[in-house]
Amino acid sequence: MTPRLTDPFERAITYLRVSVTDRCDFRCTYCMAENMTFLPKKELLTLEELDRMCSTFVGLGVEKLRITGGEPLVRRDIMTFFRSMTRHLDAGTLKELTLTTNGSQLARFADDLWDAGVRRVNISLDTLDDDRFAQITRWGRLPQVMKGIEAARNAGMRIKINTVALKGFNEDELFTLVDWCAREDMDLTFIEVMPMGDMGEVDRLDQYWPLSDLRARLAERYTLTDLPERTGGPARYVRLEETDQKIGFITPLTHNFCESCNRVRLTCTGELFMCLGQEDMADLRTPLRNFPDTDAPLVSAIEKAIGRKPKGHDFDYSRQRADGQMTRHMSHTGG
Repeated sequence: MTPRLTDPFERAITYLRVSVTDRCDFRCTYCMAENMTFLPKKELLTLEELDRMCSTFVGLGVEKLRITGGEPLVRRDIMTFFRSMTRHLDAGTLKELTLTTNGSQLARFADDLWDAGVRRVNISLDTLDDDRFAQITRWGRLPQVMKGIEAARNAGMRIKINTVALKGFNEDELFTLVDWCAREDMDLTFIEVMPMGDMGEVDRLDQYWPLSDLRARLAERYTLTDLPERTGGPARYVRLEETDQKIGFITPLTHNFCESCNRVRLTCTGELFMCLGQEDMADLRTPLRNFPDTDAPLVSAIEKAIGRKPKGHDFDYSRQRADGQMTRHMSHTGG
């Protein structure tokens, strides 16, 4: 299908990240405040509305859906939505249906997700130490996530571990994480901490560990070969020649990854953010709900929004302050 959605910089928009809930069973210190105030349920799109919204995007040429949260698998009856998207995979109009999860609920849902057509899953995991895991997630327990990883592997899914690089927290686990992913045949991507939402007790500048430094440490032990591979997301990849292992880097701060951006983000309330690092958004819930019998106003709102997609974000930690910091939390926008 020829994409109908093209932004002002001639980038075809074929990738939609969809937050299905702002709720989570963890309280990771770089993502949520410990005492979060969650959205009233009436503001959230219903599962039926999520189906209609995503189906409209697929009809406009979106080929990849990534389901996010919060933690998407804590949304009640969420498998109803996943199963409804299977028809687009069967028709060939949707090429990939996937999700990003903390892994806590995968032991329950891995087989059902596979049956719905999910073949890859990204699992957020920042440490392999039980005590540190409890510290960074506040409410999480590492054995629960490990069971979820095992269930996803047994179901047949390809697993990628997403690790946020946190200065003074997991620096000393760099090679432990790399070695573990090599043994378990899982891909690994490191992510710079992003200035999203006020954490109150946490200073983002203290957390920030530039991936240029992390990469330099890897190069002390391994031979790194840059790969041309792109997966539709912001990561850039290298191969560790000694282990034939693929490592990704998501660097919104040390290296702007916007030049080939092909994605937009839909929140659980129906707001479309054309850029993770900008506040501009479009309200899609209103045309969705006000016109239940026709998608034309919704399509028009989507096309107008894509026409405002900026060239890039403006995250910046220079001058020792978080320029470009977003007031909304990542859990609201969709991680």
